Amino acid sequence: MVIALMRIGVVRNPRSHANIGRAEETSTPDAVLLVEPATPEALEQDLEAFAQCGVGLLVIDGGDGTIRDVLSLLPRAFGDNPPLIALLPSGKTNVLAIDLGVPRDWTLEDAIAAARSGNAVIKLRAPLEVRWDDGRPSLRGFVFGLGAFVRATSLAQNVHKLGAFHSISVAMSVLGALIGTVMGGARDEWRAGVPLCLAVDDQDKRTADRFIVLATTLKRLPFNLKPFGPPREGMKYLEVDAPPRRLPGAFPALLKGRDSAWQEQYGYRRGDAERLRITTDQPLVVDGDVYDGGCGLTVALAPALRFLAS
Repeated sequence: MVIALMRIGVVRNPRSHANIGRAEETSTPDAVLLVEPATPEALEQDLEAFAQCGVGLLVIDGGDGTIRDVLSLLPRAFGDNPPLIALLPSGKTNVLAIDLGVPRDWTLEDAIAAARSGNAVIKLRAPLEVRWDDGRPSLRGFVFGLGAFVRATSLAQNVHKLGAFHSISVAMSVLGALIGTVMGGARDEWRAGVPLCLAVDDQDKRTADRFIVLATTLKRLPFNLKPFGPPREGMKYLEVDAPPRRLPGAFPALLKGRDSAWQEQYGYRRGDAERLRITTDQPLVVDGDVYDGGCGLTVALAPALRFLAS
C-alpha cells in the first residue's frame, strides 16, 4: 500500500466547535476532495462518491458526533474495504482523538504529511455497533451509556455553554454528576436509576433499576479515568445498580480503575463482553448525543478500523 498515491477525501462539519467561523478561511490542498454534507442523506451520497473515486485516506474534520455519523454509514459506501481514517479533532470533547493520541491542533496538511511520511503511526480501533430491534438505522460509535450518563451528557452540554471544552468539560461534568448523586436521596432523579433488562453475552437476563450502564472500546479516557479497569482491547462495560450504595467511597475507586472485594456485593459490576442485550424505554447516549430507547437493542463489537494517529 503506497499512502503517497492514495486519493484523499475530507468530510468537514462546519458546525463543529473549532470550525465555526473559520470554514471559509481554510484552504484545501489540490487533489483533495472536500465535502460538507448538511444531512445524513447527503453524507451517504458523498461517502459513496468517495468510494467510487477510490479514496484511500478519509479525513474526518469534526467532533465525536461527526465521527459516529461517518462510521455508521461507512459500510454502506465502502463495504468490507474501509479506507484509512484520519481525525482533525474540532469538536467539543474529542474522546476518540484523545484515545488515539491525535494532536489537538492537527491540521489537514499535518495529517496528509503524516500519511505520506513513510513511517505513519496507524492504530486499530473497533467501534461499538448499536442495533435497535425496531429497524431504525444502526449506529457505530465508541461510547454508549444509559441512566446517569444521559443526565451527565445533558450537564456537559450546559458546561459547553459556559465555555468549558475538551478534558475540562469532562471533569466538570463528572464532578457535577457526583455532587448531584451524593447530595440526593434514594428517590432523587440521579440516584433512582432507570428500569432495564440487561444480558451480558450468554449470561441470563437481569431486570433491575440501574444507576448507570456504560460501554466503550476506547483504551484511554480524558484525565486518565479508568471506570472500566485497566486499559485493554475489546468492549468493556460498567453497570451499577440503583440506588448506588457506598457511592462516596466507590466512585473514586471506580474512576481510578481499582477493584475491591465489596464492589459486586454492593451492585458495581464491570468486565469484558462481545455483546450486550438491553431492553429499555429510556433514552440512551451514543458518542455525546441522546437517542430514544423504546425497544430492545444490542450493543456489539463492529469490525476494527485503521486510524492514522500521527
